[in-house]
Amino acid sequence: MFEVLGARAIDDIGNIGQFGRFCWQTTAACLRGCWNHKTYPLVWAQMHIIGVRSVPVIMITGAFVGMTLAVQAYDQLKAMGFEERLGVLINISVVKELGPVLAAVMLAGRVGGALTAELGTMNVTEQIDAVRSIGTDPIWYLVAPRVMACLLLTPFLIIYADLLGILGGFFVGVKQLGINNWAYWSFSASGVELWDVVVGIIKGLFFGGAIAVISCYKGFTCKEGAQGVGQACTEAFVSSFISILVLDFVLAVMFKAIYNTFWPFRSLVG
Repeated sequence: MFEVLGARAIDDIGNIGQFGRFCWQTTAACLRGCWNHKTYPLVWAQMHIIGVRSVPVIMITGAFVGMTLAVQAYDQLKAMGFEERLGVLINISVVKELGPVLAAVMLAGRVGGALTAELGTMNVTEQIDAVRSIGTDPIWYLVAPRVMACLLLTPFLIIYADLLGILGGFFVGVKQLGINNWAYWSFSASGVELWDVVVGIIKGLFFGGAIAVISCYKGFTCKEGAQGVGQACTEAFVSSFISILVLDFVLAVMFKAIYNTFWPFRSLVG
């Protein structure tokens, strides 16, 4: 038993080191790509695949999140006489947490699985070795454009999810449940700050980077055969989902500490 546990621990440490080296190489390739005009067409093509084709799924997700929150929270708020503050609850929940997290989860399923399957198939069919044999860095040519596209477009996709979540909550709360229109928006404007919106967008940068790097890494290191590619896709989604939850918690703690630190200063300035 100890031998098995020791061997597994050694393998895990080796995988962590390999993933860390992959992250370092990807970061260096992305920085080089920012100054190399040959990278721009590659990034543009990935932006269309990753971003444009994901808009309908993200918009549907955001809309139903807002509508579901409105239906679930209305009765509790009405029992306390605060039904006109439904917009605050919906909008701040969508903008700070549910919009970024659920949009990132949908991207992990759609984009992450596609990236892993594509690169995994290229790895199995030795296309990555062919790219390397002609003197081209596969990290720069294959990974960097995908990572850069995810980093650039995930915040915008989160904005789409937030917007549709807000509109979905407004449609259910005002049009169906009969909440006063002016009260809904006035309480929402007073309760949701620009800081809340910025926090959700910044989270998108970390979520998009984690999804892209993990998915590309799983595709580069997948095992032989169709079973290996399928297993890599499953592992990429699970790892991306866990990383999204962990990053969400860590970033929430960090941003709360930053907000509490600088808010008194803002109050004095105001």
